[in-house]
Amino acid sequence: MEWHSALLLLVGGLITLMALGIPVVFAFIAINLVGAFLFMGGEMGMMQMARNSAEAITSFSLIPIPLFVLMGEVLFHTGLAYKAITAIERLISRVPGRLSIVSVLGGTVFATLSGSSIANTAMMGSSLLPDMLKRGYHPSIAMGPIMAVGGIAMLIPPSALAVTLGSLAGISIGELLIGGIIPGLLMGVAVLLYVMLRCWHNPALAPADSGEEGMTLWQRWRPFCVYVLPLSGIFFAVVGSLLAGWAEPTESAAFGAVSATIAAACYRCLSLASLAKALMETAKVSVMILFVLVASTTFSQLLSFSGATSGLLQVVTGWDLTPLLVVLGMLLVLLVLGCFADQISMIMITLPFFMPIVSTLGIDPVWIGVLFLVAMEISFLTPPFGLLLIVMQGVAPPGIRLTQVYQAALPFLLLQLLILALVVAIPWLAVGLPNLMR
Repeated sequence: MEWHSALLLLVGGLITLMALGIPVVFAFIAINLVGAFLFMGGEMGMMQMARNSAEAITSFSLIPIPLFVLMGEVLFHTGLAYKAITAIERLISRVPGRLSIVSVLGGTVFATLSGSSIANTAMMGSSLLPDMLKRGYHPSIAMGPIMAVGGIAMLIPPSALAVTLGSLAGISIGELLIGGIIPGLLMGVAVLLYVMLRCWHNPALAPADSGEEGMTLWQRWRPFCVYVLPLSGIFFAVVGSLLAGWAEPTESAAFGAVSATIAAACYRCLSLASLAKALMETAKVSVMILFVLVASTTFSQLLSFSGATSGLLQVVTGWDLTPLLVVLGMLLVLLVLGCFADQISMIMITLPFFMPIVSTLGIDPVWIGVLFLVAMEISFLTPPFGLLLIVMQGVAPPGIRLTQVYQAALPFLLLQLLILALVVAIPWLAVGLPNLMR
């Protein structure tokens, strides 16, 4: 079978199954079974697929995934994260758009602790949004910042998606985790400046709110010192151990998970019920990701066995494009795909095609990995099926329409595209800290 026929069979069959409503992982597994039989030697190919599946999920490098997820779930279900955000709210006063600023700073802090964009957006939306709307905040300045900082959790460690991407793409997981820090912080700063300038320029968007009055300086700072500083210390210890080379991603993830559990116990927030809930949610997320790894690894091998990868690579290199144009083309594919697919699907569909091209053209894998993460973060806010748009509508009070959610996300979507352009133009933003690790 010619390579283009094999490519059409594998990719076309995959798209057809997904269009029929079959979950993406099961669609991949079905296509893998067909491909293994056709291209890997019939029954022997099926046996090889089983062996490949076992090898894909027994790698030591995958251990950070459940540990990072557990770290965030413990902080979320014990209520520690909410206490940290309440402490930040008490600290901020006498600024335009006070609660919107609280949502940006609180969401960024929670992003450094949870690694879950969905949990970040859901918690911030359910806890702050009703109060903001009740006080007269315009929906755009109330919902927009919450959704914008929700995606930062994908970039800043601990990020289970970064570990998944690094494992599938063959990129150093430690360097990829560290590489997302500067773009993630830039994203947070850009959102914060936008909110402050817009509320200053148009005070009607956010009514004057001086916060809690009559408190002493220590009463304002005490919750911050009690909750935020110790919990932030966990993040700095995890990231610092990676930067200094004292720990591998697995070890730093283990430290983060254990530290979060000990912190919850010390704050007397840990109960058997909350711990069981955290462990159950960790198991659900981890199993889903491991299924993804099994399906995607076999699909990549099928593309290679069938000759589709090498054939497509010859076509792309034959166009004589510069590496920058190739990177821009990849990002464009991800941005368009993000309007209709979730991040896991985007990884599974594109990486088997993109990474051989990246390797052949000599593109820095850490740089391209961070660019992929930023593009997938943007896809959280791209209509019509951006995941955080759906989450926001789910936690918003009755009466908030999906079109209002779209409108609230639009300015912040443009800000994220600006940050993506900066990382493309200045690769150091993505590779500077990983180079320091080396």
